[in-house]
Amino acid sequence: MWSWQLVCPEVLALSPLPGSPSGTTNTTTALPGFWCANTGHIGAYIPFAYINDGICDYELCCDGSDEYAGKGGVKCENRCAAIGKEHRRVTEERKQGLERALKRRRTLAKEARELRRQVEARVTKLKGEVVELEQKRTQLERELTEAERTERGKVVKKGKGKSGGKLSILVGLAKKRVDELRDTLDKLLDHRDDLQDKVTELESILRNLQADYNPNFNDEGVKAAVHSWEDYAAKSSTEKEPKVHDIDIYEVLKEDSEDRGINWKEFEAEDDTDTDILYSFDAYLPQGVRTYIHETITSLRIWMIENGMLADNSDANESSTVKNARSAFQAAENELSSRKRTLSENEEDLSKDYSADDILRALKDKCVSTDAGEYEYEFCWLGQAKQKSKKGHASTGMGNYERFEIEIADDAERLDGKSLGSGSRMVLKYENGQNCWNGPNRRTDIWLGCAEKEEMWRIAESEKCVYKMEVGTPIACEEIKEEGAAEAGKEEL
Repeated sequence: MWSWQLVCPEVLALSPLPGSPSGTTNTTTALPGFWCANTGHIGAYIPFAYINDGICDYELCCDGSDEYAGKGGVKCENRCAAIGKEHRRVTEERKQGLERALKRRRTLAKEARELRRQVEARVTKLKGEVVELEQKRTQLERELTEAERTERGKVVKKGKGKSGGKLSILVGLAKKRVDELRDTLDKLLDHRDDLQDKVTELESILRNLQADYNPNFNDEGVKAAVHSWEDYAAKSSTEKEPKVHDIDIYEVLKEDSEDRGINWKEFEAEDDTDTDILYSFDAYLPQGVRTYIHETITSLRIWMIENGMLADNSDANESSTVKNARSAFQAAENELSSRKRTLSENEEDLSKDYSADDILRALKDKCVSTDAGEYEYEFCWLGQAKQKSKKGHASTGMGNYERFEIEIADDAERLDGKSLGSGSRMVLKYENGQNCWNGPNRRTDIWLGCAEKEEMWRIAESEKCVYKMEVGTPIACEEIKEEGAAEAGKEEL
């Protein structure tokens, strides 16, 4: 018996793709296919080649009408009620999952906007700080220049290694004298303690003599000693001893420091000593004349130094005024450089492409991982991708984030919904990873699909040292446009 497919091969060319529903199939062909009503589910056209072929094509024709002739005794029951129910359940679950994913995406977009606002606020604040620091640095630079100019313009300066003015010398002598007196007082205190011990011992002897003395015993020497002790004891009881407490003496004996006693450093660090004043003759002149002479001599001296006519004494000991001015200027310079560097980093961050709604900003530095046999794979958003061994705990770099691109995916749908599907997808490019043995540096392409949460679906080595990760994330989900709204938009256009 001849098959109608063999008799009419042109019919096959006119048949639609398997499972094409009437709503999406191009029905302008002469013979669109065999229509399965699939009551309780979704009606669809199927190829004529599938009709009465002895196979129940439930995925295309759940009502079993494709085997109406019962060829080979095959009779397909109608399963549309169960299949339709399951299909609606899965569809509803996916719809609810998509709604949750879109809600999560909106939350991430809100977080991304806030993060961007914070960076913009930092940039504005840093710009103001940079302006203020530049003004401060300019002022401190002028003060340093003036201090150095004044220092270089002095008629006589202290030479390197020489002693300072009279005040400095006097401070040194006074400190030395105080140290000597402190040492002497310490020795006297020790000597006093020794004498006090001896007096105490002698008084004890005399008390015992007075107590044991027999007045009937006629010994003039003993009588005189006892009477003298009695006079001494009576006199000691009426006299007031000077109130000098040991704790006060010990306090004096302590070394001087910034918190106790005399702070010698305050006097040793004096800049303008009397010696400087004596040598700086313009200090004795009236203000107007002094200013004129000071500026003239300073300019002349600097000119002579710059033209090699006079030795520069700037290498001599600097005054604390110059040192403090230079320290303040350098601190302002360092702070300004730090602020400018931070400002540049934040401005660069604002110029980066974080995709639509700056959505990637909300995930930056967060990580996703999964177990795969002997290894654990992990990648951090806009960071690094790694392969970690569970045995030796060694880590292999699979690439560092460089950019993202939009590429076309063409994956079949999966029952669990963990599929890239078909259409444009965001692909994160992680490059310049650890070098492969006898090969290039590792790199990883991370394809993003729509999911409720961030999870790594699959990973494979697509070619040598080139890896492909498929990752589910809410940021890959797109808002569903209502058909009515879309049509209204077309009409407005």
